[in-house]
Amino acid sequence: MEPTVTDVPESDRFEIRDGERVLGLAAYERRGETVVFTHTEVDPDAGQSGLGSTLVRAALDEVRSRGGSVVPRCSFVAGWIERHPDYADLVADPER
Repeated sequence: MEPTVTDVPESDRFEIRDGERVLGLAAYERRGETVVFTHTEVDPDAGQSGLGSTLVRAALDEVRSRGGSVVPRCSFVAGWIERHPDYADLVADPER
């Protein structure tokens, strides 16, 4: 089964799941149309590489589809955006 990424706004996070099993999460704080990513983690025992990248890409794609912006306070998200400059346009002024 291919892992799926879902926004879980009641928990303030995006989750990557394999069926019912949560493999990782990207926690955020929502400030209007801006999503402040605060923490990302992936289960090291999940047995799949690239889950963090899949999670962050899907989360950023979701923010983009809503016309929003992001503040990458989480070092994983910030590093991912640095390695994928086609997502740099999503980064908002961190003072917002």
